[in-house]
Amino acid sequence: MKSTQRGMTLIGFIFILIIAGFFAYMAMKLVPAYAEYMGVVKTVKETAAEPGEYNKPLAQIRDDMSFKASFQYVDNSTMKDAKLRVVTGEGPPKLEMSYDKVIPFLYNISFLLQFKTSAAMNTQGAG
Repeated sequence: MKSTQRGMTLIGFIFILIIAGFFAYMAMKLVPAYAEYMGVVKTVKETAAEPGEYNKPLAQIRDDMSFKASFQYVDNSTMKDAKLRVVTGEGPPKLEMSYDKVIPFLYNISFLLQFKTSAAMNTQGAG
């Protein structure tokens, strides 16, 4: 009776481990940036929902957001380098924030992540 072996060879198993390790390393590099983005989104929504923020200058809004972002584990350099603006036009004004994040990966390979979020501003109490 002839028996046949089934299963994966050692080389095949090592190859799969290398691929899984590569994607795990990529996730370890990228997940913190997306977690920080969730904090930025929450900060923008909280700031835009406050009454009276619409009348403040952008520098004051940025300071308020930096204070709130510190509770969301958002890096100070992210808030400092972000493009912040109040968009007026059709409908209620919106607070819009965008920023880029460069994440080094391997040697001279980096990821460039571009984030953008906005929230409608509360104009009550703006008078």
